[in-house]
Order: sequence, then C-alpha cells, then structure tokens
Amino acid sequence: MPVQQTGNDIFTVSQLNQRAKQLLEISFTSVKVEGEISNLSRPSSGHWYFTLKDKGAQVRCAMFRSRTAQVRFQPKEGDQIIVRGKVSLYENRGDYQLIVDAMKPAGEGQLQQAFIQLKQKLGAEGLFATEHKQAIPTQIKRIAVITSPTGAAVHDILTVLKRRFPAIVVDIYPVQVQGQEAAQQIAWSINQANIDAKNAQERQKVDVIIVGRGGGTIEDLWCFNDENLARTIFHSQLPIVSAVGHEVDFTIADFVADIRAPTPSAAAEMLSPDQQEYWNRLTMLSSRLEKSIKQQLQNKQWQLQGAKKGLQHPEDKLVQYAQTLDMLELRMQQSQQSTLNRLRQRLTNNEQKLQQQSPAHKFLQIQSQLEYLRQRLATGFKQLLVNKSERLQQNALLLNAVSPLQTLGRGYAILQTEDGIIVRDSHDVKKGDLISARIGRGKLELVIDKVKHERRSKNK
Repeated sequence: MPVQQTGNDIFTVSQLNQRAKQLLEISFTSVKVEGEISNLSRPSSGHWYFTLKDKGAQVRCAMFRSRTAQVRFQPKEGDQIIVRGKVSLYENRGDYQLIVDAMKPAGEGQLQQAFIQLKQKLGAEGLFATEHKQAIPTQIKRIAVITSPTGAAVHDILTVLKRRFPAIVVDIYPVQVQGQEAAQQIAWSINQANIDAKNAQERQKVDVIIVGRGGGTIEDLWCFNDENLARTIFHSQLPIVSAVGHEVDFTIADFVADIRAPTPSAAAEMLSPDQQEYWNRLTMLSSRLEKSIKQQLQNKQWQLQGAKKGLQHPEDKLVQYAQTLDMLELRMQQSQQSTLNRLRQRLTNNEQKLQQQSPAHKFLQIQSQLEYLRQRLATGFKQLLVNKSERLQQNALLLNAVSPLQTLGRGYAILQTEDGIIVRDSHDVKKGDLISARIGRGKLELVIDKVKHERRSKNK
C-alpha cells in the first residue's frame, strides 16, 4: 500500500528504511529470479553472499547457512542459476537485496524432462528388463575401471580393493566423466574393454567393468544419460556395474547396467571378497585335503587286507596278484604325483594372488603341513611296496613247485589284455589291440597285427 505522510511528519533514515523493507517484503514474499552469479563470497559463518546479474541489471543476494546446506551443487562465478526467495532491504546500508531460500542450475527442468523422456523410451524397448541383466561373477580376479584417472572415484575404488582383497588386478581406462566428449569416450572404453577381454589369455581376462564418478549436479552427470552410451552398456558382453554420483543420484546408465552401486566405494565393496573369508576358505580346503588323503590311505589298507584274504588258492592267483601289485604301485605313484602337482599349483596361484599382501606366517604353516603330509604319503607308499614285495617273494618260493612260471620257462607264454584278462581265444582280441605276453623271463608288450580265427566247435 502507498505510504502517506502529512506535511508535519518527518521520517528518520531508520524509519524510512524500515518502512521500505516492510513494503518490499509484503509485495515480494516469494519470487523466482534467473541470472548469473558474480562476486560470490563464502565466509566462515557458512552464509553465502553474491550478486545476481543479467545484461541490464544486478541485485545483491544473501543465502544463510540453514539454506546453503540444502544446495546439491557447488555454485561458482559465472554459473547461470535460478533462485527463489523474498525481496528485502538491509536497513543499516539501505541496500535492496534478495534473501534466497533455494537455488538450482538454470535449465535443470529441461534436462529433467529430457531424462524422463529417454527413460520411458529405453524402458519401452526393454533395455532395463531384468531378464537381460548379466550375473556378476562370484570369484573376480580382474576389474576394468572406466573413470577419470584424477578423480575421487578411482581413488576410492583402489583404496577399498587394497583393503579388502589386494590380489584383484585393476585395469584403468581413463576417460572424461563430464562434458561434451565424455559419453563418447566412456562408450568407446566399454567396447575396448570387451575387445581386450576377448583377445586376452584366460588369466588376463577382465571379469567385470565399473563405470563411475563422484557426485555432482545434473549437468555434471548428464553424460551418463546419453542414449548411445546406454545402448553400449546394454550390448556389453562383460557385466557392468554403474557407480555414478551419490546414493541419491540416478542416471540412465544406472537403469541399463547389470547392477547399480550407490557410490564407487560401494561398487568396490560389492565386487571384492573379504580376505579373512578367503583365508577361512583356504583353511577349510586344506582340512578337507588332509581328510581326503587319510581316507585314501585307509581305502588302500582295506584293499590290501582284502587281497591277503583272497590268497586261498595261490596257484590260480599268483599271476593276477603280481599284476595287481604292479597296478597298485603305478596308481600310488600317479596319485602321489597328481596330488603333489595340484598342491604345488594351488600354492603357486595363492602366491601370485597374495604377493603384495602375503601373510607369511599362515602361508608357512600351510606349506609345512603340506610337506608333512607329502612325507607321510611317500613313506607310507614306500613301506607298503616293501611289505608287499617281501610277501610276494615268500609266496613265490612256497609256490614255486606249482607256479605256471615253470611251464612258461619251457617256451610257453600267457597272453593278457590291457585289463589283465587272459587271452584264451582269438575272438578275445582284435587287430590293433595292445596285449602283454608273460614268458619264462620277463614280459613282452605286443600289438595285434593280424587275427586268424579257427572255426568254433558247435558245442560252444
């Protein structure tokens, strides 16, 4: 309302400024103004002071700490923004100013509308469908990280992986994460990571990709709302984890990726096992291996006891017994060598994975246990062979009179197939078969070159 003053009334300066402030605040309780930031000041009090200007005018602005804490971006000189607030007057200086309650980048509404339209379009095409999501591998050895090489995201990812499981190898694909060329660079790096994985050797293949960056305004994150980038993520043969911005930030890349992590650090946590869990599993596997070896030894002892009981008719069993002993010796040697090879390979793999973190004490304990088991296994096998050889020699002396070897010494031979079956008929073998011939002294390994069959008797 207009201020009326009688001819005798005289305002003091304070009264004039007070009335002017009241009129301004009543007339402009809440206004939105767009302009460019200049003269931005951020004192230690937490309040912000700046000038909002356009080509023709400017206005002083103040935004108090309780309101600045709610701004989701860091304004800077030259930013084009939209503010909401009330018009007031700073009485001490008589300065007209705008008390700002809220602030956002200019054009954010248009970007949000474009975001919604693209989300609806890609959603209708099925790019966000659950059935198209790839499963994340459970045992990850190598990760491709596509982000800025100097940003906080790559530092957070590497820090978490070093703490949780330093054996994981990280391949960094450096890209811009905001600006006009960012989306194209990120899409190219995703395709390149897929090509590298396809051409790499098995131990050097990437298991999963992290695409990420730290938080920012909608403009800062806009490259992750690019349609071509979304389609590149969708067609990636490698599973992709989107880790863009903070937990409250959502982009098109989040929806089309195989899984979304709220932050880059959370992505690293998600993909890396805890090394204590790994050591617990290694201890469990070591215990299972020890039990398995003990069980194998016990099974062999039972087999030997059964073989002893089967010597009721040694004149029929002598040849089979000798062959069984040879087979047992061969299998024991193969089993010992195979077990030792597997243990050596497992130790080699663990050394390579944990070479930067290797807990030497635990490793030496496991190595000592494995050496102890190897020595026991070797000693047991040797003692077993000595005992059986002595037993065989005793039986051979006792049964020499009825031994078929006496007959073999007169020029005869016993033919056996690879399975130990005695050949009694030409139909028991065919051309190309490998057989052994037991003669008076030694064995012959023979290959069937030709088979001549005699006509079988009708009684057979």
